[in-house]
Amino acid sequence: MTVAPRPTIFLLPQAGWKEHVRLPKLKIGPIVAKLDTGARSAALHADEITVSGRRVTFVIITNGRRHTYRAPLAGQKRVKSSNGISEMRAVIRATLEIGKAVFKAEITLTDRSDMDVPMLLGRNTLKGRFLVNPARTFLLERKTRTA
Repeated sequence: MTVAPRPTIFLLPQAGWKEHVRLPKLKIGPIVAKLDTGARSAALHADEITVSGRRVTFVIITNGRRHTYRAPLAGQKRVKSSNGISEMRAVIRATLEIGKAVFKAEITLTDRSDMDVPMLLGRNTLKGRFLVNPARTFLLERKTRTA
């Protein structure tokens, strides 16, 4: 017996539980992000996070190269991680590109070196933008045409 997919009123693109993400204004990406509806907010792996007044400085290492960024501090947020430890995190506001979608989101900066992927997108970032298919990955990849 085959079960037909339940019809939905939401006309949202389907995303996999892992997708490539770009932060174009920071010139970051593509990086792999985990789309996690169990998490509340978005988090980006960063090193040497320093808050100074209304600005935050942080380091991201991509392809073995070290990049230092300075961004306006959107705030600070207490976040309880998956291991139950609570920490205060710097929050930035950045433009995200996922597939064809481009939007602004609040992102916390933290050490995710012990995680599988450098970025996590929680339900506040995903809500109203994507339906997440937990059985698939990279559904929003831009297809390249061959001539």
